Amino acid sequence: MLCAIRGASEAGIVQAVDGTAGRLSVTRRCADLTELLAAAEAGLGRVALVSTDLPMLDREAVAALHRCGVRVVGLGDPSLPWQGERATALGVDLVVDAPEDGTDATAFVRSVVALLERGPSGSADTVDLATAGPPAPGPQYVAPDGDDGLAPPEPSRLVAVWGPTGAPGRTTLAINLAAEIALLGRAALLVDADTYGGTVAQAVGLLDEAPGIAAAARAAGQGTLDVEHLARLTPLLAPGLRVLSGVSRADRWPELPTASLEVVWTVARALTGWTVVDCGFSIEQDEVLSYDTHAPHRNAATLSALQEADEVVVVGAGDPIGVQRLVRSLGELAELGLTGRRTVVVNKVRASVAGPRPEEAIASALERYAGVQAPILVPDDRQATDAALLEARLLHELVPGSPARRAIATLAAQLVGGGVRADGSAEREGLASPVAVGARASRADGP
Repeated sequence: MLCAIRGASEAGIVQAVDGTAGRLSVTRRCADLTELLAAAEAGLGRVALVSTDLPMLDREAVAALHRCGVRVVGLGDPSLPWQGERATALGVDLVVDAPEDGTDATAFVRSVVALLERGPSGSADTVDLATAGPPAPGPQYVAPDGDDGLAPPEPSRLVAVWGPTGAPGRTTLAINLAAEIALLGRAALLVDADTYGGTVAQAVGLLDEAPGIAAAARAAGQGTLDVEHLARLTPLLAPGLRVLSGVSRADRWPELPTASLEVVWTVARALTGWTVVDCGFSIEQDEVLSYDTHAPHRNAATLSALQEADEVVVVGAGDPIGVQRLVRSLGELAELGLTGRRTVVVNKVRASVAGPRPEEAIASALERYAGVQAPILVPDDRQATDAALLEARLLHELVPGSPARRAIATLAAQLVGGGVRADGSAEREGLASPVAVGARASRADGP
C-alpha cells in the first residue's frame, strides 16, 4: 500500500494494516502527489490511499495510477460530503470516510481487502465505508435555461467527423451535419476537437476566445463537469444546436488530456442526443512518447473522439490526390480497431478535376481500391460555401437549395434514420426553419 494521507488518520491506518498478519503492508508514506506517482511507477504498491483534498489530485493523476495497476482509495472528511463526490468524479475505485478511531480503521482495512478481491483496476467502483449502496448514477439530462426542450433520445450518439490532411472540408461538413441533425428534431452538440487548426467558432460567428473544450476538459479533470456546467460552456447556435468551441491556439493542445476528454464525451451524451465532433487530421501515435505514461499526446483529442464514436464520418476530397489520401487513411483507421460504424463522404466532387462523370469515377475508384460501396458524394458548390463562410451562416439558412446542402441533409437523415421532426411534422427539403433564421440573424449582427 502507498499512503498519501493528510491529517492524523494516517497513524491509525498504518497500525490497522500492521494487524492484518501480513495480508497488507505499507511500503511508502508519500509526502505529496509527485512522490506517490513515482512510487506507483516503480511498482511499490497495489493500492494507493489518497486524501481527497490532496493538492494537485485530478483525473489525469488517477488515470496514471490506474495505468500502473494501482487501485486508488480516497479518504474524505465526513463533514464535507462534496469531497467524496469529487473523488468519485475523478475515477477513484473506493471512497471512504477517514477513520476516527481504531475500530473505524479496522473496518477501513477490510474495505481495502474487499477492493483487491474485486475486478480489474480502473473500474471506478465506488463504495461507502458504512453502507455499500448502489453506484453513483451517471450524468442525467437536465434541460438548461433557454434550451428548446429537446431531450436526448436513448441511446445518445457520438459522431466523429474525420479526414486526412489536405483540407477536404471536415469543418464545413461537421458544422452543417450538426445543423441538419438539429433540423430533424434531434438536439445536437457541435464540438471542435481539432488541435491543429480548429475554426468552428469563427465559421459560425462566435468569439473563439470564449471558454470551450479546454474549459470543459479542465472541469472534467477537477471532477466538477456535469450537464449544467457543460450547458453553460455551449451557447445555442440555433434551436436544438449547441456549440463547444475549440482551443484558440494550436499550442494549447496539452490542455486536452485523454482522461478528461473521456468525461467530456460522457457528459456530452447526457446533454444532447447527438454529439458531432470535428476532429484533427493526424492520428499518429508517437511510439517514443507512448512509453512515458505522463507525457501528453498531441493527437489525444482526435484519437479519443474516434475511439468513443458510434459513427465515424470519413471525409475525403473529390480529386485524384484527395481520393488517394482517402484510400490510405481508411487503412490507417482500420489499424486503430475502431468499433463505430464508418461512413465515407467524398467532398468537393466536380467534373473539372475528376472527369466528365465524377460521381461514377470516384465511386468506382473507392470500391476498387478500398472496398467502399455507395459513398456519400457532396458536390462542389463553391459559391454557396463561400457565401456561408463570409456571413458565418449555415447552408440551410443562406442557400437551402444548394446541392452540397442537400447531400449533407441526406447524410444526416441516413445517420438519424429518418427525416421527421420530434413533433411528428415532416421537414420540408430545401426550406430553412424561419425560427432558426431569425435566431441566427440576430446573432450575426454581433462581433
